[in-house]
Amino acid sequence: MANKDALSTEPYKGVRDFYPGDWAQLQSVFETVRKTLRMYGYEEYAASPLEPAELYESKTSEEIVNEQTFTFTDRGDRRVTLRPEMTPTLARMVAGKRRDLVFPVRWFNIGNRFRYERPQRGRMREFFQIDVDVVGIADARADGEINVLASEVLKALGASAGDFTIRISSRKLLNAATEALGYSADEAKQYLRLLDRKDKMSAEEFEEQRAPMRRDGKDPLELIEEGAAAIVEEKEKLQGLLAAFEARGMNNVVFDPTIVRGFDYYTGTVFEVYDTNPENPRAMFGGGRYDNLLSLFGSESIPAMGFAIGDVVLLDFLTTHGYAPKATSAPLVFLGTPSAEDIAVAQEFAATLREEGQIAVLVNVTDKSLGDQIREANKRGIPYFIAYGKNEAESGMVKLKSLDAVEEKEMTAAEALDVLTHIKR
Repeated sequence: MANKDALSTEPYKGVRDFYPGDWAQLQSVFETVRKTLRMYGYEEYAASPLEPAELYESKTSEEIVNEQTFTFTDRGDRRVTLRPEMTPTLARMVAGKRRDLVFPVRWFNIGNRFRYERPQRGRMREFFQIDVDVVGIADARADGEINVLASEVLKALGASAGDFTIRISSRKLLNAATEALGYSADEAKQYLRLLDRKDKMSAEEFEEQRAPMRRDGKDPLELIEEGAAAIVEEKEKLQGLLAAFEARGMNNVVFDPTIVRGFDYYTGTVFEVYDTNPENPRAMFGGGRYDNLLSLFGSESIPAMGFAIGDVVLLDFLTTHGYAPKATSAPLVFLGTPSAEDIAVAQEFAATLREEGQIAVLVNVTDKSLGDQIREANKRGIPYFIAYGKNEAESGMVKLKSLDAVEEKEMTAAEALDVLTHIKR
């Protein structure tokens, strides 16, 4: 009979437990990302998930601050927020050490974020996110580098250019268009928020909300499409960036003036990466330029550009396209023991495998029969099995069993070490 007072085994709503296999898969993705970013000279950094609430209230979107943050008052009567995003933290850290750092700064972070949202496909209340930023380059070279990196990360995970498109726009372009139509600051903010929500509403609803915002029969989007004189300079800058991508062979980068990004701190180029698979047609991630964020900390403005990828949408993308890695947390070898008296010599052989071959080994320390030990190794997903006891220690010969191929080869212990070392590599 179930105990009515027993605690639930379910996690908090909107968060996930990662059992070893799931965690191994996620870490495999992260390690590929780390390797790719380090190849481009980016360094990994970290910070506490706890931040003063005012860090986000200054420039993060009102929707996130008012509806999605986990904010509380601590015992010192300080308002604290579990970080919903990483960019303000990066800005705080760079501003705090700006005299000691070598610019441009190229950093990345992989860590958990927290947002109080309605859990659904692609959205969780706790998720992991990859943040990539370059700080200290004011011109389009940073814009180009960040967009190239976003593409290279996906390619490193198995994707081809046809699997995604990069839609690019500019906050400066949109601001020029709203100013040309005489929008007040509040009207401009309202219009940008409407564009940011465009994909979450029907075409009819979008047009209905767009209509009252027209001036002389036009709205900012139409002004941009026409190439009005007031926005020519900013549009030409963006077209130059697109031409540079094309020259580099990146033909999946397109201009989309509806791309806004929800955060208030964006100041220039913004972009979003879309999955092209009809089974998953959605924006996966994005980023942009935020040149004024560091000035909030009493520092001079320092130009910055970055992007962020959430693990949930990234794994959805990889799974949809068949690129999700097959990873395991299981050791390479199960070292079986014919009897309890053999455990000590088996541990000695395991130590040799670990020290000389850097091979992960699980040694049986139970009273199970060898047959049951083999079945245990199979259930654990361990690919190789060696029975090792006093006889093997004396003879120097072992039988290396491949459980996947159901084959067994007799060889010296030294040969087994060499074989397993090469398999591990």
